Amino acid sequence: LFAMEIDFTFLKSRRGILKVSEMVTVFVAFVCFATARGAPYIAATCMEFVITLALFLLFLLKLNKKITFIFWPLIDIFNSAFAALFVFILSVIALTTYSAEGALGGGIVGLIAAALWSVDAYLFFKRITFNQPRTTEVSGFCIRLHYPHPNVENSPEIKLCST
Repeated sequence: LFAMEIDFTFLKSRRGILKVSEMVTVFVAFVCFATARGAPYIAATCMEFVITLALFLLFLLKLNKKITFIFWPLIDIFNSAFAALFVFILSVIALTTYSAEGALGGGIVGLIAAALWSVDAYLFFKRITFNQPRTTEVSGFCIRLHYPHPNVENSPEIKLCST
């Protein structure tokens, strides 16, 4: 049988808390838009909720360590940046053209979700180092771009480390 391992440290980490916060706020925006019957807003917020949930489950269940042919941190950064921009534009449009109070509420909560995705992308991108000297001390964890397993002798030039 295939056993799932749950990463409780991710759940308690800043990234885990940010992912949960993003999902909660975008779900609230989804509910607000649903009450206002704004179909484009409903589809967009639902899509972002599902993508963020998928990435959250990927890291929570440590599937990123089993599916190594994709550099998941980079996918996560791109998703956070895209979601922030997309939901920000969507929320501004909802705020400027609202005809129901649900759209107004969804627009405000959508701006909060966009801010959370922006913070997530910024904090995660800040950890990427380029051409830094290699150290033997390890604090936290490092994810390397071209490695199949965590204990590789030759580390590549791009690393993503948490403190």
